[in-house]
Amino acid sequence: MALHPAVADIDLVSMSFWDRPEKERLADFARLREMGAPVFFPEPRIPFVRGGQGFHALVRHADVVAASRDAGTFSSEPAATSPEPPPWLAVLLGTPMINMDDPRHVRLRRIVSRAFSPRMLARIEADVQATATRIVDEVLAEGPRDFVGQVAARLPINVICAMMGIPERTRPYVLRRIDAMTEYAGVRGSLTSPRTLRLLAGNLRAIADLHRLVARLGRARRERPTGDLVSALVNANVDGERLTVRELGSFFDLLLVAGNETTRNALAHGLRLLTENPGQRELLLADFDGRIGGAIEEIVRYVSPIIQFRRTLTRDHVLNGHPFQAGDKVVLFYLAANHDPEAFADPDAFDITRSPNPHVGFGGPGPHLCLGANLARMELRIMFRELFDRLPGLRTVGEPVPLRSSFDNGVKSQPFTFSLPS
Repeated sequence: MALHPAVADIDLVSMSFWDRPEKERLADFARLREMGAPVFFPEPRIPFVRGGQGFHALVRHADVVAASRDAGTFSSEPAATSPEPPPWLAVLLGTPMINMDDPRHVRLRRIVSRAFSPRMLARIEADVQATATRIVDEVLAEGPRDFVGQVAARLPINVICAMMGIPERTRPYVLRRIDAMTEYAGVRGSLTSPRTLRLLAGNLRAIADLHRLVARLGRARRERPTGDLVSALVNANVDGERLTVRELGSFFDLLLVAGNETTRNALAHGLRLLTENPGQRELLLADFDGRIGGAIEEIVRYVSPIIQFRRTLTRDHVLNGHPFQAGDKVVLFYLAANHDPEAFADPDAFDITRSPNPHVGFGGPGPHLCLGANLARMELRIMFRELFDRLPGLRTVGEPVPLRSSFDNGVKSQPFTFSLPS
């Protein structure tokens, strides 16, 4: 199927699209929205990987919201991620919740949602604060170098690992494997590219390593429960249901990627946005408690830390006047939806006073709305307060080094500075 001539130069499958500057990509998404009907993008096949027929890009806010709400039609099975994993991978490592539909999805979500209840978040708030304080202490001692390595990557991984009961000495090992799981995710490579196959193999090794780690921990916590999240999950019994060790491993993958990357990316991009928009920064610092909630929502909207998820049509369906057939694939581009002028006035402006702000930065409404959204909000609020309270003149300097991915809107490194105390 040929692309419409007006958008024939856009290729959401190609790595070259995601290598382009942010403003150029947003401009291309605007052109795709103007087409009205979702545009189809063919995908090459990769050996041993399912799929390859291509997908329709949902780039309008209304379409992404409608598809998110209708999980019965827009299925997360066989996979919500790109490229779709081979069937044997689920047999070997289990199926994560993001690749499930109800009733399996709601069963697991009911168990793991306990980890993100208001009561549980209140219990860990002091630990998050202590972690943020320690991070800034060390930044003051070391001086500013890389905001991602010194701050943004450290907070969420330490919080998640502390919740799960992962020993501190093991956390660098975990972080390296998260990076391997997310780098280059979402974009298919050439059939003949050794680099593509090497990256896929690295992703699989990282997943297997983390599953072995949490499986050992889960077995230990079943025999000797402690107060950590792994103990709560492996010993939880909700309506007679318990997590298997494989299900625990799949949940750990999801928590590490979604829970870690959302906060990490929002912190890194957020400091850059507040640096590039000094009026918004002044507005925030003049009334931090009153403005931080709006600032966090606007950062998440503008950045869209997780760029997209995939869905498969379970039946024939018409969306926005466009007919789909059962088996068709669509990709929900949250980044495009969050810059849709039909939903947001002046969408490419960064405005922490924006209200309402119906962004889909935590996923669209429906059964797959991010479980950890409130944890991310708490981490961002605490970390930004600690940073701005203790590092006067905090700002980014120079250009960030972006992660090369169409799935994870990540930053590999970001130089920064602040005024050292005299």
